Amino acid sequence: MLEFRDVSASIGIIGILRNLTFRVETAETLALIGRNGAGKTTLLRTIMGFTRMQAGEILFEGKSLGPVAPPKRPGLGIGYSPEDRRLFSAFTVEENILLPADAARLGPVETRRRLDRVYDILPELREMANRPAGNVSGGQGKMVALARALMLGTKLVMLDEPFQGLAPALAMRYADALRALRDSDRSITLVITESNPSLLRGFASRTLVIERGEVSEGSLDPERKTA
Repeated sequence: MLEFRDVSASIGIIGILRNLTFRVETAETLALIGRNGAGKTTLLRTIMGFTRMQAGEILFEGKSLGPVAPPKRPGLGIGYSPEDRRLFSAFTVEENILLPADAARLGPVETRRRLDRVYDILPELREMANRPAGNVSGGQGKMVALARALMLGTKLVMLDEPFQGLAPALAMRYADALRALRDSDRSITLVITESNPSLLRGFASRTLVIERGEVSEGSLDPERKTA
């Protein structure tokens, strides 16, 4: 599904990712665990084409992402929810969710089908559909950002620190939504970054630890050292 081959990437003159080589399989739920500044966000942004690669290659479904311009990558079936949500406060919740469909120029029938799928996974958003996004709480905003990622993420969904700042009740609800997503489509691949490994215990099928821009196999056991 997704493969890194000796990938190095930098921000300006600062090297962030160093010779990463790993593979994420179809239908896998991968937890990418690391401290703040370890390179988690940069890794996701490199997949999306927002961060410049210095070396290596990223393959998606066996084809190099290098020739694919960043605005075209979501059209491959890749959904991305950044840590900061990036909602448009003057738009309604539903208008925010629909933005990727508009950008990808999906037809009305396909857009409606995908929106219904989103509301099946996150039914509370249907009730909030006409509310201005600027009036939702931080936790609700995370749900909206997830829904927006799901509009194009039909194959791969990447979530950057989705549980950060969530109250326990909302964190449980978010986890329930991810389980509903996985149950509704067994072929979908999830990559979730977190600094707290315990939040993904019992959910992720595999763990990678990232430290100083390098990855290694890890554990979600909080008693074991992770990066």
